[in-house]
Amino acid sequence: MYPVSDGFLRAVKSNTRKYYWTGTIVTRGGMTYEFGAKEIVKGSGYISRQCCGSTEIELGTVYAAEMGITLLSDIDRYTLEDALVTLVFHLVLADGSVEDVPMGVFEVSEANRLAKCLELKAYDFMLRFDKSFNGFETVGTAYDFIALCCKRCKVEFANKRAEIDAMPNGGVTLSVYTENDIETCRDVLFYVAQVLGGFFIINREGKLKLRKYGKDPVMKVEQRHRFSSSFSVFYYQIHGSEFHQQADADCRVLCSGSGGCADILQEDRRMRDRSPASLPSDRRSGESRA
Repeated sequence: MYPVSDGFLRAVKSNTRKYYWTGTIVTRGGMTYEFGAKEIVKGSGYISRQCCGSTEIELGTVYAAEMGITLLSDIDRYTLEDALVTLVFHLVLADGSVEDVPMGVFEVSEANRLAKCLELKAYDFMLRFDKSFNGFETVGTAYDFIALCCKRCKVEFANKRAEIDAMPNGGVTLSVYTENDIETCRDVLFYVAQVLGGFFIINREGKLKLRKYGKDPVMKVEQRHRFSSSFSVFYYQIHGSEFHQQADADCRVLCSGSGGCADILQEDRRMRDRSPASLPSDRRSGESRA
């Protein structure tokens, strides 16, 4: 987590706050363009960053962060291929001072010209690791594989060797099986992060960093933070089931119904050698609530 002052934490949690964004664009040709709040179209900027999916906590993830912004600018969009965009968040504190927080470095992947605006979409350096991996004969520790990928993809590694070696499995010698599904350096990082029990991100300085889930709480979600709540009650009907006179090796009757549903009923000798029409009514249809 990026270190900020107590005044910043109080200001960002208040009901109202005053802030603004600034940024810099550096093209591959060396041109530098500065932009501020006046050049940013209101409501257009966003940064999407995650370390796991929305349904579960995952190990070994290598998600790329995405940034989008629309600028009131006349910059030639054709000069922005692979340009670097740096964003900074500025928050005004209670005493009137301003505290700055860097939000990362991104490489432009799309630059679209509108009537008076320039629409940019960019990603962090994680996409650089999509280069093909050919070091299948490599044998070494987790740090050796990480360093190999970083060197090939031209991304700095934020962690030190001693830090990686001290982690669980950090000193274990690793190798790649002959039969594997590894295609890119990003795939290698995925497996290395799983071995070390963490995940990879690109930090605010544009460096690859291995992080782990913490145990200490960093924020308390109180009742005043809740905007809305909803509860759902579902009602469904079972209009009928069709039974087939088939049994498996354990003498269990198989049941299949409309809509492709299938189920296995426990052994019921009364159902043997009987047609569906002769079954009791409660076996043929019914309804239920949930």
